[in-house]
Amino acid sequence: MTAAVIPASAPGTDGLSVWPASTTRLAHGGLAVAGVDLAEVAERFATPVYVLDEGEVRERCRTYRAAFPEAEILYAAKAFLSRAMARWVQEEGLGLDVCSAGELELAVVAGFPPDRIVLHGNAKSPRDLDAALRLGVGRIVIDSPSEIARIAAAVGPDGRQKVMVRVVPGVTAGGHHKIRTGTDGQKFGLSLSDGSALHAVTRVLAQRRLELTGLHCHIGSQITEVKPYVTALRRMVGLMARIRDAHGRVLPELDLGGGHGIAYRPGEAALDITALARKLRGELVEACAAAGLPVPRLAVEPGRAVVGPAGVAVYRVLAVKHTGDTLFAAVDGGMSDNPRPALYGVRYAPRLIGRASTAAARTATVVGRHCEAGDVLAAGVELPGDVRPGDLIAVPVAGAYHLSMASGYNMVGRPPVVAVDQGTARLLVRRETLEDLRLRDLGG
Repeated sequence: MTAAVIPASAPGTDGLSVWPASTTRLAHGGLAVAGVDLAEVAERFATPVYVLDEGEVRERCRTYRAAFPEAEILYAAKAFLSRAMARWVQEEGLGLDVCSAGELELAVVAGFPPDRIVLHGNAKSPRDLDAALRLGVGRIVIDSPSEIARIAAAVGPDGRQKVMVRVVPGVTAGGHHKIRTGTDGQKFGLSLSDGSALHAVTRVLAQRRLELTGLHCHIGSQITEVKPYVTALRRMVGLMARIRDAHGRVLPELDLGGGHGIAYRPGEAALDITALARKLRGELVEACAAAGLPVPRLAVEPGRAVVGPAGVAVYRVLAVKHTGDTLFAAVDGGMSDNPRPALYGVRYAPRLIGRASTAAARTATVVGRHCEAGDVLAAGVELPGDVRPGDLIAVPVAGAYHLSMASGYNMVGRPPVVAVDQGTARLLVRRETLEDLRLRDLGG
């Protein structure tokens, strides 16, 4: 499936700045990613289909390793997880952050070392904790007071589990109010301002079956500025100093979570990872020196920033119609495979692929096939005015929170994931079929 490319093309030109770095234009008006024609992927695997550039994922892992050479980098599995993805991030030297027994067990089945896995979650089920303890995860992040006794009891009389305490540092950050998690009044973590976090630490230290290794915070998602992370770091170091003063305990680890923002459309801001790493290192050394603390080992948890820009969703147009002044292009996917526009108002930059068009661009709205007025994938975007049924539309930056948030709405089945690398394409996750859906229904 190697595609012949136009040599003059380059990522970052012709609106390709948010596409995988390997993206090239083809002579017939198509696009290739990692040397594979996206239109050929659509023909071979049908649509909708997610295309994931393995080289892009690996390169983004390496960027984090280079920026944070002394830190622990934990890939946030909630963004996207498959056995291949777990293998890629392991081979690139990253750990893993999981939120359920399902994510945990899939990673371990793929060969991921459980001691390099951290378990999160604001409401961990008995199954989650059982899997974590049975498989031997490296850390469990305590999110509420009730978890302290539950985890200690589950560990058993002769066991000992390393844990962290998730702190809400009172920092407002994130691209949408539904993904801001660093402030009081939301479901995650324990408040710094009302003393809940320090009280939880005191209780953990009293449990001989729990080993408190450090503090954790996550201030939000899709953050594009360094300053909120610096503010959170300073407050976390301040709490570490209070723990030292109250209990004589110096914690060796500080996890600042993820939420590193990326650009979904050309011209949008993205978090500068190198600048973030440089600033955090300097601030951590300075804050610890002022508090008389040794510098803890830093951890960060990128998910979207690793896999988001590596993915492309490819759809086929099923219908085109004009309603008043609006041109609608309806595709064979929608909110069942990407609920993010409906949930957060996310905006994308879709593109016609697979054929050349000389028609003038027209403002259009790309909608899905589902029975919801809110099933809109991209509103107010530019498409060729001759877009028609049968055309292919590709949506970049589709690697994160698409398949992982996909649903069974209207029983259309979830799309497959196809990895592309060095001119070849291979299936990572097969399409969910009607037979899959039927077999779950026992008829009663």
